[in-house]
Amino acid sequence: MSHKRLGFFTRLLDQGSAQERYRLATEQILHAERAGFDAAWVAQHHFHQDEGGLPSPLVFLAQVAARTRHIRLGTGVITLPMESAVRVAEDTAVLDLLSDGRLEVGVAAGGTPSSFGAFGIDAGQRNAVFAENLRTLLGAWRGEALGGEENRLYPAAPQLAQRVWQATFSVEGGERAGRAGDGLMLSRTQPRPADAPDLPLDELQNPIIDAYLAALPAGIAPRIMGSRTAFVSENGQQARDFAAAGLNRGLARLRASGHQPADESLDGLIRAFDVHLGTPDQVIASLQRDSALARVTDLAFQVHSIDPPHAHILRSIDLIARHVAPELGWRRNTLHTPNEHHAEEKL
Repeated sequence: MSHKRLGFFTRLLDQGSAQERYRLATEQILHAERAGFDAAWVAQHHFHQDEGGLPSPLVFLAQVAARTRHIRLGTGVITLPMESAVRVAEDTAVLDLLSDGRLEVGVAAGGTPSSFGAFGIDAGQRNAVFAENLRTLLGAWRGEALGGEENRLYPAAPQLAQRVWQATFSVEGGERAGRAGDGLMLSRTQPRPADAPDLPLDELQNPIIDAYLAALPAGIAPRIMGSRTAFVSENGQQARDFAAAGLNRGLARLRASGHQPADESLDGLIRAFDVHLGTPDQVIASLQRDSALARVTDLAFQVHSIDPPHAHILRSIDLIARHVAPELGWRRNTLHTPNEHHAEEKL
């Protein structure tokens, strides 16, 4: 697939208070827009600040929408079983109007298992609850009655039914997303089978892409996002130093998830965390070995779990846009790139 779209993804894990995380992530998205990125994606996490810093992605994206012009704004993802589907429909409808139609809605059934109880959900039932909530969400957007003929979504938002993305780790999930005509979201956090802990990411994700494309209805254009960790620096050793600090912080969480890396050297952790880092040429070469990325329509890059300082994240965004993404099939849309001096003006 040619001419890919380029996204910046964040779990809002910068060092500092929650307010500081939100400020820095906003600056990073503004910078990505100036660099020509097509989209910005934010993750939702409840309670566990070391996994992700944002429980309310739509609130956060509303203030980003007021400070940007063209970059599309997406949830990667809303954990739909933990939500009121009608309230998600209402909030997304309002946000899409406030952002002049720039909202993309990524949803998933997953999340930290221990978090479900706080929302009155049995984690073992999350897939069934997800399916029911997604039906309600789509029906609300499409104008169906909600608990009575007089109850219909205001403001109406039928357009959002065409901007759903489903995140999945499974072939079955890929087939489900394809059958629905939704976008497919593939993550760098894809778990490995217990009997194949070192299986390359593309070997796991190509079958998901195959199932998605096979199930996609005729006439529906595929939307496939590949999210990857990429940190780019002119100084390759500096990139490795940041990775050593960040990946060692994440090692305890990796062990807690049941993944025990056989090799805990820096290079072993780089492989375990599916990290692409170094100079532009090094990152380009590394990413080009990922055969799944050749098949995606949307590239999304994050710095987690390296999590370098803010200034270096901004520089990495620049280097990805100038050097890395063009080698992977992206072309900057100059018509939708705001002038740097006016990028932060409110619409």
